[in-house]
Amino acid sequence: MRTPLRPLSRRGLLTGTLGSAALLAAGGGLAGCGTKGAQQTEAGCVSEDLSGAEKKLAFSNWPQYMDVDEKDESKRPSLDEFVARSGIQVTYTEDINDNNEFFGKVQNQLAGCRSIDRDIIVLSDWMAARMIRLGWVQELDAAKIPNVRANLLPSLLNRSFDAENRISIPWQSGLAGLAYNGSVTGELRTVDELLTRPDLKGRVTALSEMRDTMGLLLGANGHDPSNFTAAQFDDALHKLKRAVDSGQIRRFTGNDYAPELARGDIAACIGWSGDVIQLSAANDKVRFVAPESGVMLYSDDMVVPNKATHRGNAEALINYYYEPAVAAKLAAYVNYICPVQGAQAEMEKIDPELATNPLIFPDDALLAKSTVFMALDEKQEKEYEGKFQQVIGA
Repeated sequence: MRTPLRPLSRRGLLTGTLGSAALLAAGGGLAGCGTKGAQQTEAGCVSEDLSGAEKKLAFSNWPQYMDVDEKDESKRPSLDEFVARSGIQVTYTEDINDNNEFFGKVQNQLAGCRSIDRDIIVLSDWMAARMIRLGWVQELDAAKIPNVRANLLPSLLNRSFDAENRISIPWQSGLAGLAYNGSVTGELRTVDELLTRPDLKGRVTALSEMRDTMGLLLGANGHDPSNFTAAQFDDALHKLKRAVDSGQIRRFTGNDYAPELARGDIAACIGWSGDVIQLSAANDKVRFVAPESGVMLYSDDMVVPNKATHRGNAEALINYYYEPAVAAKLAAYVNYICPVQGAQAEMEKIDPELATNPLIFPDDALLAKSTVFMALDEKQEKEYEGKFQQVIGA
């Protein structure tokens, strides 16, 4: 089957192909900077739904995040099937390359209760949470998206920024954890080992994405990354600072740790599976580890912005992509964690090897150890990012 080019990741640049199912876990996490915006309310910014009269939909997504036909890349099989089945014409645009960049592009319109000419946009969970906090997205009708309630992975239910899954619906998902190169070091099991083991001193990197690195450290300290206090954040940050001051951590990176890990220039790191899976294809000694203290779960979410005039059509598309057979078709192409229960069985009909790949279908034990980082308000976001940036020397 085709191995797709990876898009610019919502949490970093994830590139590469799927590797062995022997790998245990994971990958992703990007942190947002605080950007002021004008608060809106549902009553103060009313959106009219014209779906009954207008069978059309404008859908903005990230590059390479939709299945395409191998012989004719102008065709998108799953999306084309939706159009044929529903009669809703979809204008599909790959114009989201960075969360903050896109936020900057649309913030003036949304802050002023004006249309951005899109009915569905896909944003990382932390940016979706910011949009929700600002009141810039519409609440969905649960009765119109029954497949979401029936089939959404339990680990993605009841998130702090959208407890009833009525505003922000996962498109695809991913995990973040630890990685090591077994050619140059022994097995790595815990975050504390990464930060303190003498043989790793100066041979470790961590991610410059606050939600990934701090989420893992919060978990390692016995705190809940989805619900923590300022004191608990500071506790985890002190642990990170000790590792920096001692020389344990060589530097903080984006995804550029990957070639260093492959060469053995670094022995271990906090990283993303999209990178590690690629590396493992060439060197099966490069492994991803889900520490017992937990991994970080992220998602890229579909939201309907204020003043979008086809919410009903958007709900039809969301419900369609939560049919297991459709979700499997999409997952077979994009190769991220599929958020739809039942899709694994459907994947067996498409590609049995992918159906057993833990990057796409993590088992219940791994998902039970996964946590979504706590939604932050504007003050918290500024405070925590500032403290983190000081420690990492950014």
